[in-house]
Amino acid sequence: MASGDLERGGGSNVKNRGNSYNQSSSSSYYVENNEKQWTSWLVPMFVVANVAVFVVVMYVNNCPRNNQGFEGGCVARFLGRLSFEPLKENPLFGPSSNTLEKLGALNWDKVVHGNQAWRLITCIWLHAGVIHLLANMLSLIFIGIRLEQQFGFIRVGLIYLLSGFGGSVLSSLFIQRSISVGASGALFGLLGAMLSELLTNWTIYTNKVILVASGSYLLRNAMKGNQGYR
Repeated sequence: MASGDLERGGGSNVKNRGNSYNQSSSSSYYVENNEKQWTSWLVPMFVVANVAVFVVVMYVNNCPRNNQGFEGGCVARFLGRLSFEPLKENPLFGPSSNTLEKLGALNWDKVVHGNQAWRLITCIWLHAGVIHLLANMLSLIFIGIRLEQQFGFIRVGLIYLLSGFGGSVLSSLFIQRSISVGASGALFGLLGAMLSELLTNWTIYTNKVILVASGSYLLRNAMKGNQGYR
């Protein structure tokens, strides 16, 4: 009788321990996944803003009317005013350098001697062409949305803008003979934030492969930038 109670008690204890273990495991899993997930809206807004600015730039560029100095006609003339400059002038399918400069591209001489410091900000939102725009926007989506979901729009927005400004300052120091446009400085800031967070929380991080691949993609894209295209 006693042994039966002991057996029943033992079974109950084992069962309780099992339940306790399961609850502990569930609790531990819950703690790791209890991190607040923000809704990403700022990064998509940045993407829309960059695309909208590019459309405006192409409209102002008006290749069919203004292209006079280069051989060959405008590319994709069926787009009308939005058609691209000849590939000899811009191989990235975009506007002329004169249009970019007129609309706010970074120009060292005008920033330093023309008191046009605002170009340090406006150049972040300009892109040299469709290829340049797509590469930067894909990088922004891969990196920025994940960061905004985890850290919120305020932190990600500050990182993006401050890094973009810092990248413009560096570009003005090292690229003085040509104009500079693009958001690579801002993207490098987001990449640095992502790598820092990834290394700090590697053991509990999900989708490591996706993040590493995204970081590699952004780094490769940024390293290809030259001639003032950032």
